[in-house]
Amino acid sequence: MRLSVEAYRKIDRELAKFPPTKKLSAAVAALTVAQEENGWLPPELIAEVADYLKVPAAALTEVASFYSMFNTHPIGKYKLTICGNLPCEMSGSAMLVDYLKEKLGIGVGETTEDGLFTLVQGECMGACGEGPVILVNNHEMHMQMTREKIDTLIEELRA
Repeated sequence: MRLSVEAYRKIDRELAKFPPTKKLSAAVAALTVAQEENGWLPPELIAEVADYLKVPAAALTEVASFYSMFNTHPIGKYKLTICGNLPCEMSGSAMLVDYLKEKLGIGVGETTEDGLFTLVQGECMGACGEGPVILVNNHEMHMQMTREKIDTLIEELRA
């Protein structure tokens, strides 16, 4: 498995932000580039990025498994991450998780049969006053979610 030349250029831009002896500091950025290109981070891709950074693969595996934004197994086209911290839970996120499980026919950590949706429970997303919050593919935040807003979101993503 090889990343594209453009992916390596992006990683090089991130590496330039750190002293040459601190390449591990670019781990999150480098793994993000690799995941954006591949969709998830299989062990061989993590090893490839580690080789490029000249750091131990185990160190990058630790980073990839620690942060919920990284996918260390295949996921659906749309990863729906629902905030499970107390403010969002008090606003109804647990009810929305149950609703999504029923609507999509999957459990948390599972992917729909058509490969479109993976449901994940995440940690605080920094929008506590706007809960419950759903993050789509680590980039698109939807706030003050209701069943109706979920229905609309799912329809839009399927289209």
